[in-house]
Amino acid sequence: MRRMSERKRIVVKVGTSTLTHRTGLLNIRRVERLVKTLSDVYNAGHEVILVSSGAIGLGMGKLGMTEKPKDTPGKQACAAVGQCELMNLYDNLFSDYSITIAQMLLTKYVLLEDRRKNVENTLERLLAIGSIPIVNENDTVAIDELELEVGENDSLAAHVATLAKADLLIIMSDIDGLYDKDPHKSDEARLIPVVHEINDEIHDLAGGVGSKFGSGGMKTKIDAVEIAYQAGIDVVLMNGRRPEKLYDLFEDKRVGTLFTLETATD
Repeated sequence: MRRMSERKRIVVKVGTSTLTHRTGLLNIRRVERLVKTLSDVYNAGHEVILVSSGAIGLGMGKLGMTEKPKDTPGKQACAAVGQCELMNLYDNLFSDYSITIAQMLLTKYVLLEDRRKNVENTLERLLAIGSIPIVNENDTVAIDELELEVGENDSLAAHVATLAKADLLIIMSDIDGLYDKDPHKSDEARLIPVVHEINDEIHDLAGGVGSKFGSGGMKTKIDAVEIAYQAGIDVVLMNGRRPEKLYDLFEDKRVGTLFTLETATD
């Protein structure tokens, strides 16, 4: 099995639960730690693509809203305001480490077969010039995703990893990984360190934890793993509340749950 330290091209997905407090407002300290850690990973020679949620939440904070709008235009307006805030934040923080970022806003329609090549080419060029692309769902026009609220950025991250021919997809959520039971209900729940196959048992576990773990729930993360598996890409599910754990991961220490088709004897 390939070491994590040997993975060159990395896609990191962070959700709203990682970026914000329970109030919905930005968790400034955590975002600063995330950017610092990703900058270190970049400086160590890894190519980094960041798939980041958070636009709607930041827009709500900017607009002084305490509850998420229930109507689609309201959510789109929050996303439009919040996306500016999100990218300004990332630009300021990454600039402290002399790293240039780039914004890519995608929808599922852009990922259709006849348009995917354009996204792939742009990603390749951005990485070639030493930039960190920051990708988000284009929530100002992505009506289906906003209405269904299905945590599409998990699947989006898997599609981006596929297009970028990434060596690893890291999904940072508000849970340490996949458990054999719901850890909120059972003290006997055990973290599953490695998963080699997405079978009915894994799907049952994902359905059992539901939306308690992150805005999209465990199911969307397992769906993302299946997309990544089709491209032969390994996935790590880890807790985004401790972004420094990325150091451990790239020092080949066990972190979270590794989803891989490889075996120890490969």
